[in-house]
This record gives sequence, C-alpha cells and structure tokens, in this order.
Amino acid sequence: MTDAPRYIVATDGACKGNPGPTGWAWVGEDGHWAAGAIPVGTNNIGELTGLLKAIEDHADVANLVVQADSKYAIDTYTKWMDGHRRRGWKTSTGAPTKNVDILEQLIRARDARRAAGLPDVVLEHVRGHSGHVLNAWADERAVRASEHAAKGVASAWSSLGAQDRIDVSARPKNGR
Repeated sequence: MTDAPRYIVATDGACKGNPGPTGWAWVGEDGHWAAGAIPVGTNNIGELTGLLKAIEDHADVANLVVQADSKYAIDTYTKWMDGHRRRGWKTSTGAPTKNVDILEQLIRARDARRAAGLPDVVLEHVRGHSGHVLNAWADERAVRASEHAAKGVASAWSSLGAQDRIDVSARPKNGR
C-alpha cells in the first residue's frame, strides 16, 4: 500500500425471492453511499454489483478497502474471475460461468486501477447482521433498493450526486 490513508467501504446485495427484485449498495466510512435497484436479479448479482460500483465510484482512491459479508463476492473477485475468463467463461467443473457481464466489468475496473498505478483493492470479510455498522448501513440501503426494484424500475441513487450523506456513527434505525 501507499502512504495514503485507507478508505473503507462496505458493500451488500439483497434480493426478494432469489431470483427476484434485487438491490445493491455501498456505504463509505465518511457517510457517502450509493445504491441501485435491479428489477430481476439474484442475491449474487446484488453482491457483485455492490462490489463493482464501490470500485468504480472510488477509482481514484489509492488504498481502497472493501468490506463485504459475501464470501462469494470476495472469492469471485480474488480467486475465480480470472480463471473463469481463461477457461472461456467456464467454471472449474466446465459449467457455464454465471454473471459474466458483471465479472467482465470487475476485471476492467481492477485492470484500470492497475493501469493507473494504484494498488489492488483489499477485500475483507465481515459477518453480516452482527453489529458491523457500515455493513448494517449497506444492508439497509440494498434492502431499500430491492424494495424499489419490486416496482419494476431500475434506478440508482448516490450521495456523490444529489443525495445526502448518512450518519454512519450509529446503526440504521431498522436495527439490522
């Protein structure tokens, strides 16, 4: 890592039905956040999209740390996606790889960081629903986005745009 301070972002995904209305979110340690609604998806799509958007929205942050409660998203990014691509988008068992479009975007985002001379994103696993404040906020935003997705509309919101930052010094009111 460089001498720049670490910037921590928590990500999460949510799905009503799996497949069904899906939401994704990231929440930063400074209260910045983004979330989006996907009318039909899976929990894994929500998790991977939250990770992707966190990386894309922090493309210039040198020491980006992404905390996720999804071992699937972490393992996909750190262990599996390059192997899937080398095998022509097949898993190690030969089955077709799922969510190739998101994996291709994750690879591009990672490679863009490398091309810019930035260190790779550090991914850390956190237990979901265990009192981790940033994860609780990411969950709250992803669940809210999945509820919006149930209306059949793809949308996204962000404090980097018109929305206010959130107070991440305390857990969200929904108690998650």
